Amino acid sequence: MLSGILLIFLPLVLGYLIPIKKTNILEFINTQTSRLVLVILALMGLSLAGLDNLSQNLGQILLYTFTFFISISVCNLLALPWLDRLWPTPTSHVQRKLPLIKMGLESAKLVVVVALGLIVGLLLNVDLSWVEQASENILLLLLFFIGIQLRNSGMTLKQIILNKKGVIIATVILITSLLGGVIAALLLDIPINNGLAMASGFGWYSLAGILIGDGLGSIYGGAAFLNELLREILALIMIPLLINRYPNTAIGYAGATAMDFTLPVIQNCGGIRCVPIAIVSGFILSLLVPVLILFFISL
Repeated sequence: MLSGILLIFLPLVLGYLIPIKKTNILEFINTQTSRLVLVILALMGLSLAGLDNLSQNLGQILLYTFTFFISISVCNLLALPWLDRLWPTPTSHVQRKLPLIKMGLESAKLVVVVALGLIVGLLLNVDLSWVEQASENILLLLLFFIGIQLRNSGMTLKQIILNKKGVIIATVILITSLLGGVIAALLLDIPINNGLAMASGFGWYSLAGILIGDGLGSIYGGAAFLNELLREILALIMIPLLINRYPNTAIGYAGATAMDFTLPVIQNCGGIRCVPIAIVSGFILSLLVPVLILFFISL
């Protein structure tokens, strides 16, 4: 585990303070961020291979995954439809073809990387004590790059504050997700702060899995990764089915991915009026993911 919460926050804050104007530099940072995520996920797989009683721990990972997924999803989906009743959002019914298969493959690629790391660790049967320190060092660099990405995402504080619906949707997701995390923690008889950390991924499965795995161990990290991945998959299924009747629900359940991965689906199925709401909601939740996870882990 990293030596202190300030050490983790420092690269994120430093990155956020850096404005970048040149497109080629931002593209380089985006590319390196994606590569670092793959490296850390592979290391996560290696760390899983180093667990004692692996088969038993895999069962615990799946138990944690489905308990948190069901608890958080139920809390989200009980609250979000009320927003559609109280404050409906107009949508467009014009739809275009989307590369859903390609999007699904992108998600599957990350699962494959973790699985490959696990397989390699099991086959090599070598000392894996170095994996934790290597993950921590790469994580610091990754957080620095993420800070730069958030600063240069094109969203200003004024734009966020003015889009009240995006802020409200993000607030509802925040509150109901944390409530779901508390419920799951009580059901699993684990510390409440661990449950709150697990509930703070909001669909950002790669970062949530990395941060929680580094702070709470491989079992929690694997469960966090799968929990948020299931959320994204369900969001991709739900958006085309619900967005015309329940747009706020579809956008909200997409969580942090509403500003990037699921945004094309939201725009295609819901129309251009849904885009600013999705971007603001997704941006706020993306910004909160590292902050909340690191805060709850430190308690």
